[in-house]
Amino acid sequence: MPLERVEQLDYMADDREGTDSCDEFEGELDNVEINLDDDDMPTKVTDTSAAQARKGKDIQGITWEGLNVTRQSYRLTRLEQYRNYENIPLSGEAVDKECKQVEKGGNYYEFFYNARSVKPTILHFQLRNLVWATSKHDVYLISNDSLMHWSSISRNLSEVLNFSGRIVPTEKYAGNLLEGLTLTQISTMAVKNRFVVAGGFQGELICKSLDKPGVSFCARTTYEDNAITNAVEIYESVSCGPRFMAANNDCGVRVYDMEKFQQMNHFRFPWPVNHTSMSPDCKLFTVVGDDLDGLLVDSRNGKTVASIVGHLDYSFACAWHPDGRTFATGNQDKTCRIWDLRNLTSSTAILKGNIGAARSIRFSSDGQFLVVAEPADFVHIYSTKSDYKKRQEIDLFGEISGVSLSPDDESLYIGIWDRTYGSLLEYNTRRSSRYLDSFM
Repeated sequence: MPLERVEQLDYMADDREGTDSCDEFEGELDNVEINLDDDDMPTKVTDTSAAQARKGKDIQGITWEGLNVTRQSYRLTRLEQYRNYENIPLSGEAVDKECKQVEKGGNYYEFFYNARSVKPTILHFQLRNLVWATSKHDVYLISNDSLMHWSSISRNLSEVLNFSGRIVPTEKYAGNLLEGLTLTQISTMAVKNRFVVAGGFQGELICKSLDKPGVSFCARTTYEDNAITNAVEIYESVSCGPRFMAANNDCGVRVYDMEKFQQMNHFRFPWPVNHTSMSPDCKLFTVVGDDLDGLLVDSRNGKTVASIVGHLDYSFACAWHPDGRTFATGNQDKTCRIWDLRNLTSSTAILKGNIGAARSIRFSSDGQFLVVAEPADFVHIYSTKSDYKKRQEIDLFGEISGVSLSPDDESLYIGIWDRTYGSLLEYNTRRSSRYLDSFM
């Protein structure tokens, strides 16, 4: 969201009839004139540390004092004019009558650093799972045509894999596309246990070990039109070892073994699947997509165990709490809903966003927090111990490419896609960040 002028975002959207089909997404302000001179150009925008933020520097490096608008007035205008994308007209307005916003007041994570050299990007406006932290100091993200690694210790940004040219697998497995892939446009990815799985706009899957050179596995899951890979999840099967699951626009969910990259299951559903999440015991997984209702599915046979009824639009996110009883779903009706396996007749909590859909949701590893990212400007951190009645709100400007908690829950990373102020924001738990300030 460039502050010098409001422009249309150059999204790549699919052309599926009746869903997610838009050639342009107008989520920007149209009535704010902000003039930046040469001294305010992006090259002059610098990183921001926690110490600088405490002295009054904007965490994103925006020089509000040099603009003809205050942060507060610009925020109010954004709230009034940002247009949430809906497949079901007025779903956001309808849900406003159903729930109230949870009061702010939580203070669980505090700002630590904003890295301007890191430039997260987005190719599809509805898919926002493009940032993954593998430790409190290591983050992987998509930037243009590349998978990048950022070290918050060394402040070093390095390229891991470039998708713009030909990618040829270096290992031999049944089903491996030996001729490789070219010009892959990455729609989603997951990074876990030193392994990356990336999905593409033409149903591509690319698997790479972070400890080996080259790529282990390449495949096209389908050659159907409009076969975008919407989400991937890496998980540890209790009895079968590491696996990953790919949710696809062709209404399929495919499960792969990660030792030999063989497809173990292919489950089919009546509508495009936008996201899945496996339960901690791997017995059930949630399925959400281009339908008002979600599904709870038996992971052994793909049969529906229960329908998840309550949302008013299509869903693009879901996640399980570590307790194995609770899960959450994120929807374009601007809500994240909490569900309990013991009573699925209605959600136990409805968490309402400020301006847009719940595009990315994450439970912390210890189960104490739920992180919910809207498409732009807001990330909410809810306390599960307070039954989601208390939250911390992180207020920023720009499209959010993804959010990720480190495995130890010590760090929270937020990717910001913006032509001028794009960056990677780092927040740390309050108990762990202060001693590091002395090194900044």
